Order: sequence, then structure tokens, then C-alpha cells
Amino acid sequence: MIVTSDYLVIGTGVAGLSFALKARRHGSVVILAKRKADDTNTNLAQGGIAAVMGEDDMLELHVGDTLDSGCGLSHPDAVKTVVEAGPRMIQELLELGVPFTSQIDHPDLPELGREGGHSRRRIIHAKDMTGQAVQKVLGNLALTTPGVSVLECHQALDLIMRTEPDGRARPIGVWVLDASTGAVSPYLAKVVVLASGGSGKVYLYTTNPDGATGDGLAIGWRAGAKVSNMEFVQFHPTCLYHPLTRNFLISEAVRGEGGKLVDNDGRAIMEGRPMGDLATRDKVALAIDASMKKTGAQNVFLDITHRPAEFLRDRFPKIHQTCLSLGIDITREPIPVVPAAHYQCGGLLVDIDGRTTVPGLYAVGEVAATGLHGANRLASNSLLEALVMADRAVTAATAEIEGRGGPVFTDFSPWPGFKVGRAPAEAVFITHSWDEIRRFMWNYVGLVRSDQRLSMAARRLEMVKGEIDDFFRNFEVDANLIEVRNIAVVADLIIRSAMLRKESRGLHYSLSWPERDDAKFKRDTVLENSDPLPPAGPQGSM
Repeated sequence: MIVTSDYLVIGTGVAGLSFALKARRHGSVVILAKRKADDTNTNLAQGGIAAVMGEDDMLELHVGDTLDSGCGLSHPDAVKTVVEAGPRMIQELLELGVPFTSQIDHPDLPELGREGGHSRRRIIHAKDMTGQAVQKVLGNLALTTPGVSVLECHQALDLIMRTEPDGRARPIGVWVLDASTGAVSPYLAKVVVLASGGSGKVYLYTTNPDGATGDGLAIGWRAGAKVSNMEFVQFHPTCLYHPLTRNFLISEAVRGEGGKLVDNDGRAIMEGRPMGDLATRDKVALAIDASMKKTGAQNVFLDITHRPAEFLRDRFPKIHQTCLSLGIDITREPIPVVPAAHYQCGGLLVDIDGRTTVPGLYAVGEVAATGLHGANRLASNSLLEALVMADRAVTAATAEIEGRGGPVFTDFSPWPGFKVGRAPAEAVFITHSWDEIRRFMWNYVGLVRSDQRLSMAARRLEMVKGEIDDFFRNFEVDANLIEVRNIAVVADLIIRSAMLRKESRGLHYSLSWPERDDAKFKRDTVLENSDPLPPAGPQGSM
């Protein structure tokens, strides 16, 4: 079976859905979700969307806060472009019906929260379920808009490449596994857009859903796209610490409303530090890590019991109910928290319109490195970036299609890696590889690193990657094998990037190089794949 469209989008978070709904005005769109369409990082996002909407706020202040958070590596042009488009993106969402929380005295205006690193209240939110509210509205629109097809349980494997007359390879589609049948088929398109989210599952503890396995990043890398700044993995300071839940985030907005981080003895962890509990995430996470190591504790606490109970129940209904179901009443007792892998600040290197370094391949959202985040993402800038970059990528991709013209490939041979009759890989092999990678990434390539730890991780990964490649060549392809293959690629890129940065900056803290070195390392870490996927061959015609 061959499926064709003008635009093929991998991912159903805010970036992919935004792109698809706007691209539909110019052509047909197919969106692929490897699980359910709402199994995304977007759906779990609690805090909100940063945009300049307050009377006491200015674009220059948001730009300045973003640059400060990025520790010298954010690109000023990217920051300015994204921040300036923020109010327009919020207005578009309001017009689509996203139910943002309104001000009590001015119900026609959104309520503004504050989070770490922000000098003003500028977080537009829907209580503490902002991502879910956005996901629901955009997802429903995608399901009901003619010309947009949303296919669940369809997992991308690799890009299908074709050699252009100028000798450069470009994607003409994606090999896709249909989980319901086990069949691998070509999905062909004039433009391919990677909007697959991040890679938190490369670590043992993460706030991300199970599907965050870096698929788009690995797919783009194998096709020859450059990646940037993969050493900068953001660990959210406050993930709920409880044996019955794995990845429940306690929003930074809790600290924005006065929550205080304390240790087991009630001592304030951030007292005396610049911005205190509202410091940027890199600084707060490191302070928590240092406190835990000093006291030998397995967690710290976030205390907001001094605020009225009615306010907490209204402002944080999801957090309140989730904690209460686990026996924690946030109105009466502090919340046990630990840092956990949260956001991939690096990714596929793109320009300000979402173009990767591979012609015809676009990347938007967390999978992409736009230059906005630098060495540390400012809170609630991620949904903003996804909206703005999706908007810009539609314009660029549509112009590319109109300039190139012609139909997509329609004559194609089966996926070269698929062989009928191969046995499935034993689950124990995949599970062991997955667990081993996630554990040594957490221990050796986590919040605190060193040259020795990175070298140990690199040696272990080389062996595991070899085993995974053997599985992929010799056994039947399934969803778990695809994901562990991609996780291994992501781990490799993080380790290699971290080994190249001989300093400490933002989210990359090295015991071997504890000082920041602007003279040598005030620059992006860019990696290039010297062995990309070969073109698909002469089949088909444009």
C-alpha cells in the first residue's frame, strides 16, 4: 500500500497539529501518531505559554529573560522572532476556542502567571492543564477538518530519500509501520515535517510520556540532518516523588505562586540565591541535587501550604487532585519532589523557518534546535516556540512546494529492510538494552557529569548499539525495537556533544570543567552524520 499527500507530518503535539491545520489551506495533509493522538508532551504540559500580554510587560523584557536563561547561546534573531509573534499566537488560540483562565476582574483578558526566570507575569494558562486544553482543541479540529488525515498507531521508521539533479538527497516520504497489521509501507509526500517531540525516555526518570523516545531526531540524523546542542538536556526541578507514580510533573507555576523548596529539615534550599525559588531551571535543579547529596536524602519538598487552601484547589486542580489521590494534601503538607529529565533543548538544526540541513525536510517543536533556548530553556517558552515555528514552517514549505511542483512518487518497491518470515526479537533483549541505556545515562550523563563518566557511558553505549543494530537487521521490526534503536541514537548524540563541551554552562555541568569558558565555548555544538541513509534508488518518477 502506498499513501500520498502534499504534507506528511510526524507527530500530533501542538507543533504538528498547528502545522497541519494551517498547511491544509494549501494541500492535503497526513499526520502520523505512533500511539494515540493525544499521547504527547503537549498533553502533559501544565504551566502555560509565555507571551507579552500584561500592561507592565514589554517584548524587550521577554527577550532579555530568554537570553539570560540561555546562558549566552540563545540566538538573538530567533529569540526576537519567537517572542514578537507570541501575542498573535495567543489570539489565534483564543479564536479557536482554547479555554484559557481569565482574570477575575476582567473576564475578557487571560490571567497571567509567573514562572522561574521571568521578570514579569506573562504565562497564559488554563489552570494547571494548559497543554491538555490546547491539545484537545487542536486535536478535535484535526479530526474534523476535511483534507487532514490523522492515523494513530502508525510509527515512522526512516525517511525515503531520492537523489536530486544537483546530487543532494531529499526525502520523498517515510517508511511507516502499521502497528495493527505489522506491515511496513511507504508514505509519500512533497514535504516531510518532523514534529515528534523530545527524548526524555533516554533517562531513567523523566516527566515525559512513554512515547518520548527521540524518534524524529534519530530519523533526521540517519538521513544526514545536522544536530545542535544535544548536551543541553533540561531536568525539571520538581517531579513528584512517589512510589505509585513515575512521571507526574509539579508545575513551575507552583513556585510562581509562592511555593518554597525545602530540605527534610525544613531549610530553604534557594534562600540567598539570585531570584530565589524563581531562578532558572538549571540553577534550581543543581541546587536540589547538591542538597540531596549533602543530606543523603532521596528527595526534597515543595511547600506552598502558606497559601489559602481554596486558592490552591482552584489554581492547581490537577496537581491537587493527583497528589490527594496519593495521600498528599498540598494545602496541608509539602510535596515531595525530585529533578527529572524534562526537555530536549537541542535537536535537529533548523533555520528560522524550520528547514533542516536536508532539503525538503522540516522540523518543528521540541525535536528542533532553533536557537531560542540556548543552554537552558526559559519556562513556558516551549509551547510558544512550537506555535510560532509551525506557523513559519507552513509558509516556507508551501512556497517550496509551489516552486518545485510535480506529484509525489507513486511507484515504489517494498521497504528494503523488511523480510517476510523473520522471527520477532525476544523481549528480554530489547528490555535489557533499554534499561541499560537509561540507567547509565541517568548515572553518568545526568545533572552532573565528568570526563570519566562520559567516557564510561560512551564505551557501554558502543556495545549496546551494536547489539541493537544486529536485532534490527535480523529480527522482525516492531514498535519496541524501533524505539530502543532511536533511544540509542539519542544517547549517542548527547554523549558525543557533552564530550565536546569542555566547560560548565547552563544545563551542562561538568566536574572536570566547572567553569564557564566564553573564549572557547560560547558557540553551538553541531554534529554532522558522515554516513547518512542511501537514496531509495531509481524507482518512480516525479
